[in-house]
Amino acid sequence: MPFHPTHIPGLLIFEPKVFGDDRGYFFESFNAKTWLAEAGFAIDFVQDNQAFSTFGVLRGLHYQTGEFAQAKLVRVLEGEVLDVVVDLREDSPAYGQSYKCRISADNKLQLYVPKGFAHGYLVLSETATFFYKCDNFYSKPHEGGIRFDCPTLKIDWELDPSQIIVAERDRNFPSLGDHRKQ
Repeated sequence: MPFHPTHIPGLLIFEPKVFGDDRGYFFESFNAKTWLAEAGFAIDFVQDNQAFSTFGVLRGLHYQTGEFAQAKLVRVLEGEVLDVVVDLREDSPAYGQSYKCRISADNKLQLYVPKGFAHGYLVLSETATFFYKCDNFYSKPHEGGIRFDCPTLKIDWELDPSQIIVAERDRNFPSLGDHRKQ
């Protein structure tokens, strides 16, 4: 399982080894022993989530706080998304920095998002099925979010804003910095 570091400490791209032939393909999307050997730390995923969305749907930027903070391993089962994370770890040298990458069923890339990040994605294909593993359970009282169009972050979502579909809840999230008041 090759892991590729990003410019943000702890944020990793995972590129699985894919075995393909004329019948199709096979790959291990997660293996705890290989994860420990290659990533250098153990992780205990306790919840799997899956979402289906259409072109232009933007979900995020979401996070969990306190004892319910979550690390995630995200991937796309069908379609393509622009995946975006923001480092909210106040002691991190990358605090407030964002990272984005395209994840698709074709490239089979996965993104490991450590605890302390806001996470979101935008569907670039006609439809997309998004899947992610979490190392902690969801808790509504501990959820938070940052505006996808936060002027401080200046994230280029790569679509015209008129094409982006965002839930009212996500539109009303605060900007970076103001998120601490939630």
